[in-house]
Amino acid sequence: MRNYYDILGVSQQASTEEIKRAYRKLARKLHPDVAGPGSEDEFKEVQRAYDVLSNAEKRQMYDLGGESAFSGGMPGGGFGGFSDFFDTFFSAATGGGSAHGPVPRGRRGQDALVRLDITLADAVFGTSKDIQVDTAVVCSTCQGTCCAPGTSPVTCSTCGGRGSVQRVARSFLGQVMTTAPCPECRGHGTIIETPCTECSGDGRVRTRTTITVDIPAGVDSGTRIRMTGRGEVGPGGGPAGDLYIETHVRAHPVFARQGDDLHCTLTIPMTAAALGTVITLETLDGERDITIAPGTPSGHVEVLRGLGVTHLRSAGRGDLLCHLDVAVPTNLTDRQQELLAELAELRGEERVEPKIAPASSVFSRLREKIGL
Repeated sequence: MRNYYDILGVSQQASTEEIKRAYRKLARKLHPDVAGPGSEDEFKEVQRAYDVLSNAEKRQMYDLGGESAFSGGMPGGGFGGFSDFFDTFFSAATGGGSAHGPVPRGRRGQDALVRLDITLADAVFGTSKDIQVDTAVVCSTCQGTCCAPGTSPVTCSTCGGRGSVQRVARSFLGQVMTTAPCPECRGHGTIIETPCTECSGDGRVRTRTTITVDIPAGVDSGTRIRMTGRGEVGPGGGPAGDLYIETHVRAHPVFARQGDDLHCTLTIPMTAAALGTVITLETLDGERDITIAPGTPSGHVEVLRGLGVTHLRSAGRGDLLCHLDVAVPTNLTDRQQELLAELAELRGEERVEPKIAPASSVFSRLREKIGL
């Protein structure tokens, strides 16, 4: 096999850019579409040389051991087996059969996610809910051992319980001893000769269980509550994962939520807005009286402090904001029209003279309305 540097026509001290230029020049010259039949082998040889010398790690390996650095215990020409080699070398030096020992059968279970619908009142005050979850639990027959009752795992005769086997492999340093998981016991060091029939040797079974979830006050749609260790039990009776409850707050017929504040709209007759009135509103905290002063305009907001949503991560609650909507009467009777006409005459409003506000005032109110 020719030296890779000679194949590309560069020195061993060549830079990466010099190697790239040399490869491009030869690739254009030797490509089968240009050079014709018979150039394939030489073209592949150039590609192989460039693949190694353009990669800093591969180039270092090649400089140390030549072409033999990419055979034997390190397939593919990279560092894939380099760390394994040193693990094996130092393991052998200390007399150990495996750097890590047998692999435990028990593994952590998967996390689970459940969506839970709640009411706005549940989100405001908090609550507890019982939910049913399909999950994996420890097998009650074998208690997670995976073995039939009265039996136990036996030591693997192939690896002697180490969970790994050793083999001789070639590398650029010569023959070395490498370590691999035992194919007979799959690295566990033991073999289950009589699996549990209830769980088929998995150490767990699927079932439907009821779990009580504490919903803290202040949650919103998309809030996730983590219940540590309430997810699926792992294979081999391994530790359970976590259960996540994602809340979804159903829409309320009266109140709309914005942050920790609640909003509602109160529609009152024109006469009530003009004369003033008292409105009884059924809030989430019970009935509350709202006094509307005489002459209150449409769009006025009455704020009920502390009747909003509980703050999730701090004390206190948001507010309840009641937006006033004054209804203009329609379909008036003749008598009603006469009375309104009389009122307009008394107030000197037979002819409407609109008051035109400055543009700056209009835009100011618009910004306040949209929250800018």
